[in-house]
Amino acid sequence: MTTEFDMSGKVALVTGASSGLGAHFVKVLAERGARVVAAARRVDRLEALVAEVNAAGGEAIAVALDVTSNESVNQAFDQAEAAFGTVTVVSNNAGVAFVEGALRMDEAKWDQIVDTNLKGVWLVATEAARRMAAAGVAGSIVNTASIMGLRVAYGQISYCTSKAGVIHMTKGLALEWARKQIRVNALCPGYFETEMTEGYFDDPKGQAFLQATPAQRAGRMEEITAPFLLLASDAGAFVNGIALPVDGAHSVANF
Repeated sequence: MTTEFDMSGKVALVTGASSGLGAHFVKVLAERGARVVAAARRVDRLEALVAEVNAAGGEAIAVALDVTSNESVNQAFDQAEAAFGTVTVVSNNAGVAFVEGALRMDEAKWDQIVDTNLKGVWLVATEAARRMAAAGVAGSIVNTASIMGLRVAYGQISYCTSKAGVIHMTKGLALEWARKQIRVNALCPGYFETEMTEGYFDDPKGQAFLQATPAQRAGRMEEITAPFLLLASDAGAFVNGIALPVDGAHSVANF
């Protein structure tokens, strides 16, 4: 796997890198030779992550990033370029979620979810592509969507809507940028053991929910590594515009 998914010479920017899948992807990319820019709002956590990566022989820096702010996105890319050069791999991973019915959710929460999960992906992806095209380099953008962009769940209308938008945006950007040698794909995780889900999975209701899924458990971090690297690395050079579920068959379940 290390040879097939070699990331040497790549400069990668990971949003939402302070925890969960984002932090995992930072480590995965660094372990395979990429120089990694770990970006998020919680800079204190980023510093700890970057210190861990560098101590293990990787090369990473931390930058503050609010994906809902175009100015913040531009500044993050400026810092990345100053440190490592043009970003050629993006893991668009920042996201938020609320479990609340459509009639209960207020406009502020709706805007927070859509601005972070959809607008944020747009701002980061377009800025990355703009700079890759200007530098004349090929690249790969991996947008973290969700199986909730492929199906719906009760009480998650805003999250499902934002992630469905990410999937459709991914396909449109892949079509537009293919001739620029910039691939855009979406990773659609099911339920994984992350900071966002750990409290729920410790609860009896959460355990009952997992038991009702086809795999009868949550995904483990190492089980999303290869799917992510396929989309991010040159191993997937002819994979473009797809939405890849990694969910233990949850997205095709009949509930």
